[in-house]
Amino acid sequence: MSTDLTPDAVLQRLLDGNRRYVEGAGLHAHQDPARRAELTGEQHPFGMVFGCADSRVPAEVVLDQGLGDLFVIRNAGHIVDPSVLGSIEFGVDVLGIPLTLVLGHTSCGAVGAAINAVDTHTTPSGYLRDVVERIAPAVFEARRDPAAGYEDVVIENVRQAVTAIREKSASMDRAIREGRTAIVGALYNLAEGTVTPVHTEGGIEL
Repeated sequence: MSTDLTPDAVLQRLLDGNRRYVEGAGLHAHQDPARRAELTGEQHPFGMVFGCADSRVPAEVVLDQGLGDLFVIRNAGHIVDPSVLGSIEFGVDVLGIPLTLVLGHTSCGAVGAAINAVDTHTTPSGYLRDVVERIAPAVFEARRDPAAGYEDVVIENVRQAVTAIREKSASMDRAIREGRTAIVGALYNLAEGTVTPVHTEGGIEL
């Protein structure tokens, strides 16, 4: 195991880091040459973040962490595909990480593209089409509530990513059932800088 921390403790550590970031009191720890040298032979990240590739949401910055602290996976709209599942399984089964934070954010462009595709009955060209098609189910599910807005779709996309990781990966499902790891979905607010948990799989009460 990379850490003796429980999933709850990891989540609290991440939320504490986010609070420091919001307050402008970041520690900026583990970012010096000594830390870089310490990590040349091995890594022991205490947490994993699967987030959107949006340039405004760098995980280490908004959670006030440094080199070697987080195992980070990012793509547009944090869509779950085989490479993502393999990376997450590596984080849990090889690195022993006890918590995966799925981090969505307000004003997500990938979600916006999916909403536009649904509303206009069109799909973009190239591989962006794959991104949109993977997010579209969140649009339809969120809109089962007629009052649902943009942010509701973003949150539903986070929830679906969390559940998809467990449903598609037998390894993750087993690790969760054995209490070795958990997954928490959260929303990052671009304007406020805050990270708010919105969904969980595995032993954590929000």
